[in-house]
Amino acid sequence: MRIELINTGTELLLGSTVNTHLSWLGQQLLALGLRIGRQIAIPDGDVIREALAETVGRADAVIVTGGLGPTSDDITREIAADWLGIPLECDEAVTAHIAAYMAERGRPLNEPSRRQAMVPRGAEVLANPQGTAPGLYLPPLPVPGRGQSSPHLFLLPGPPRELMPMVRDHLLPRLAAMAPSAPAMRNFHLSGLGETQVAEALEAELTALGIPEIGYCARPGEVVLRVFGSPAQLAAAETMVAAAFPQHFFSSSDETMEETVVGLLAKLGQCVALAESCTGGFVAHRITSVPGASRVLGRGYVTYANEAKSELLGVPPETIAVHGAVSAETAAAMATGCLTASRADHALSLTGIAGPDGGTAEKPVGTVFIGLASRGAAEPLVQRFQYRVDRATFKQMASQAALDLLRRRLIRMI
Repeated sequence: MRIELINTGTELLLGSTVNTHLSWLGQQLLALGLRIGRQIAIPDGDVIREALAETVGRADAVIVTGGLGPTSDDITREIAADWLGIPLECDEAVTAHIAAYMAERGRPLNEPSRRQAMVPRGAEVLANPQGTAPGLYLPPLPVPGRGQSSPHLFLLPGPPRELMPMVRDHLLPRLAAMAPSAPAMRNFHLSGLGETQVAEALEAELTALGIPEIGYCARPGEVVLRVFGSPAQLAAAETMVAAAFPQHFFSSSDETMEETVVGLLAKLGQCVALAESCTGGFVAHRITSVPGASRVLGRGYVTYANEAKSELLGVPPETIAVHGAVSAETAAAMATGCLTASRADHALSLTGIAGPDGGTAEKPVGTVFIGLASRGAAEPLVQRFQYRVDRATFKQMASQAALDLLRRRLIRMI
């Protein structure tokens, strides 16, 4: 099933508003085994007529977002109706909804708002409890002068708080009914690997299963292997991935690394504490972005200065003087001190050089040492990594490696 997306709004092209519709809608459709085959962003106005005309004979369904509001630049419904040669008619139920919605907010029903109740003849109204502009569904209709029918046409509001519920409640069920045999899709998340490593190890085996499509997406600190197929093929693929990369494979349900770690800690009834230098609290930020984090994270220390490492974590000043703040010895002392001070079950430490300057020949920019201390472990585990990237990506990759180090230890405990 060929699905195309048209995002309307001059603000999208001026850069004043980030177009998040494509990524969000793409994710929602992939859950059904469907994909967006083409997407364009266009300004408000008559240009939508040309965009709709281009889809005839090429798309099975077209999703249009934006242009359903009450202002003069909101003309999506008018252009769509005119393009199809059908009149607009006032829908009394929609008028009543708009009047009630505005009355609750102490505003009168005015003529611009009444425009939103004008519905193309034959269209199905998609209720919008979050706003005044209803969505509209138009089944395939003859396009005047073309000798062809239009695609299934979905006109949806632009604001995300209105769009998202409408997609879940109205769009997805209709698309699922139109394409019930679409192949399913699953993402396999693997940490600390490159795309080539994954492809070389798995692609031949996955292809032999008869899987119709395989894809890869590289992210900082992980690779996502994307597989389309039947439920049986996906189950077999997961077995292959787990066997090929038992230490690296951490999710087939689109859980993030931090969600996986929080889930493992909760399952074990344990908690972690953090001692961060070069990441400046980014590991704590990632963990606390997960609901339920309060059960597994008691405290974290941002010890950016050397004095803070000694005062808060008990790192001996001589350790820093002899080995340097960025060293295996300091990372180990930070993790040990954090474990003692926090009384947690595990403590992660990170110390490194994010750049762009500050490196040496022995410890170049991008060097990071990650320490992990755990109750019952004789010595803290320390690993060194090298990430020659910008500061933001460095923090992402270092935090990913730290969380993955903890994840691997937790898995061995279950």
